[in-house]
Amino acid sequence: MVSFTPSMHDCYDPLDPNGNITVTFDVLDYNLDGYVARVTIQNYYQYRHVDRPGWKLGWTWAKGEVILSMNGAVATKQGDCKPSTNQKPHCCLPDPVVVDLMPDASDNRTDGCCHAGLLSAWAIDSSMSRSSFEITVANLGPNNTAYRPPLNLTLMAPGPGYTCGPIRDTSPSVSSVSGGIREEQVFKTWKSACTYSSYLSSKTPVCCVSLSTFYNPSITPCPSCSCGCRIADQSANSCISEGEIPSTIPDADLVKCTDHMCPLRIHWHIKNNYVTHWKVKLTVSNYHYGRNYSDWNVVVQHPGFRQSLAASGFNTTMLPTNEDVALFWGKAFYNTELLQSDEYEVGSVTTDILMQKDAHSFTLSNGWGLPRIVYFNGENCQMPLPDTFPMLPNGGPARKPCPRGMILLLTLLYLTCTMFVGC
Repeated sequence: MVSFTPSMHDCYDPLDPNGNITVTFDVLDYNLDGYVARVTIQNYYQYRHVDRPGWKLGWTWAKGEVILSMNGAVATKQGDCKPSTNQKPHCCLPDPVVVDLMPDASDNRTDGCCHAGLLSAWAIDSSMSRSSFEITVANLGPNNTAYRPPLNLTLMAPGPGYTCGPIRDTSPSVSSVSGGIREEQVFKTWKSACTYSSYLSSKTPVCCVSLSTFYNPSITPCPSCSCGCRIADQSANSCISEGEIPSTIPDADLVKCTDHMCPLRIHWHIKNNYVTHWKVKLTVSNYHYGRNYSDWNVVVQHPGFRQSLAASGFNTTMLPTNEDVALFWGKAFYNTELLQSDEYEVGSVTTDILMQKDAHSFTLSNGWGLPRIVYFNGENCQMPLPDTFPMLPNGGPARKPCPRGMILLLTLLYLTCTMFVGC
């Protein structure tokens, strides 16, 4: 795990305290007018991945530098490059924005490039959580050795929500060569850590949680207006009622009208009570009419996960940062794609979860059989209030104490019977 820690305490996630996306600039070589650097984007988030359309990385040059050439990525704009007898620069903007190449790119490839800007979550596939490219920087002037790191790093992955710290000098990166018998280090290394905040990304939650159990006939729904309410903005066409779906839906953010108004709902249902295990059904529903979710994942904090568990329909692993937090995601070629809704049904994926019993940590009383925290793709889902959780039904009718008047009457009858009847 990277040792470079961010300083943005407001982006702290207790379920993933060390999560961040680290951007590293390694200066590989110098020349008379600039340098060659390898830029690496490494996702250290356990369950937050970078989805389509991929990351965008931007910065501001400190001394008027230009990107002479680039391999493994491309700047979105070239800018106003002055005529020169030398090579025409790749980008002359003071604030370039860089994107990844597609997997089928045949030219200018480098090791670690060309994943269409996608980064896997560290706990799901650490080998695909990294992207890199090389840049040749120029326009520093002859014999200029006062190399300064770029400023104002920005990361869109793919939307807003990320805040990047200053790019600082760190110890030069070291790599093994010659079969591991030799170590080589770069000339200079600059690093910045980018951390995510849901509050910066969206004003309202994007998912909610509903609950049900085999021992209670009622369902605890998502809290009303979990993800905002249509009433709050009468002019906004924020949802589509059932039976009113148009033939074409231009806005991918349109969702099915519900009481909770969330694009996504996670439902937790306790199905069975066995001698040594509990069986739970976990369902993820997509109320979007114009958006699929690729490579989705769900994080659940539950005291029952401290024992062994198994999920029949999803992949699963325990997070190393917390013993009662499990990560679930789809199986390849089966359910890694959470499909959008249509006029007939809501898109969904589901699995059965088998949890070993432990009387000290997992009982049904007081809602302990239900999750504490649920995330979808790293976003905290709105939970019902604890006092609305499904509770155990009352046991058999308890014996009520006999009224005082009835006791006196029975005593009088007994005395009368004894004195006059001889019973």
